[in-house]
Amino acid sequence: MAYVISDACVMCGACADGCPAGAISQGDTQYNIDPDACVSCGACEATCPTGAISEG
Repeated sequence: MAYVISDACVMCGACADGCPAGAISQGDTQYNIDPDACVSCGACEATCPTGAISEG
């Protein structure tokens, strides 16, 4: 199951830098995870300083 980013995202970019699949991109108000590209490794969740990422 792909990970998702909540409204708690502060757009720091740590998740995008830590994603080995390149599944995370910057949106207008928060970063977004492409569920088709996400490999569910959890690297983004581990790097998020606000805990905005969870398994969806």
